[in-house]
Amino acid sequence: MPWTPPLRPSRRSLLTGAAGAVGAALLAGCSDDRPPGGDTGIPLERRMREAAVRDSTRLLERYDATAAAHPALAGRLAPLRAAVAAHTAALSPTSTGSPSAAASVAAGAAAPASSGEPVPPVAAEALTALADAERSLSEARTIDLAGAPGELARMLASVAACGAVHAHLLTSTPGAAS
Repeated sequence: MPWTPPLRPSRRSLLTGAAGAVGAALLAGCSDDRPPGGDTGIPLERRMREAAVRDSTRLLERYDATAAAHPALAGRLAPLRAAVAAHTAALSPTSTGSPSAAASVAAGAAAPASSGEPVPPVAAEALTALADAERSLSEARTIDLAGAPGELARMLASVAACGAVHAHLLTSTPGAAS
């Protein structure tokens, strides 16, 4: 005679199913995907963009302070500073990526502002300090890539690469063949 399954589940299968359901409910309640610092209500991408804009604004202030302290370097620093201003505009959470947005950021940060660190009195040391600031910001942005959403990660990678090039240009001899 062939075996036929019982018409109702056994007590063991009911208890196992109930325990599994309770366990799943408990685990789901413990993993709500909120950041460790609590829910700020601000999306991750916006927070990352705002932090990147703050960092770029500080870097613009350093460029301005260096150019003010060493007017002979202003011409050399101008194209690098313009690129940092364009990055600031592109990273802005409200950015449209338009050239007018870059111009407004550049104009808004054109006045020298205190970045908290004094500019070295020797021009070569001032360039090295500015290169160090570029390099450190480039490294920080490279680290931030891991947690950034797709489009922002691509932009941060591009801006970090540009910062590394700026650091090289600031410490190299102008007009010298590499």
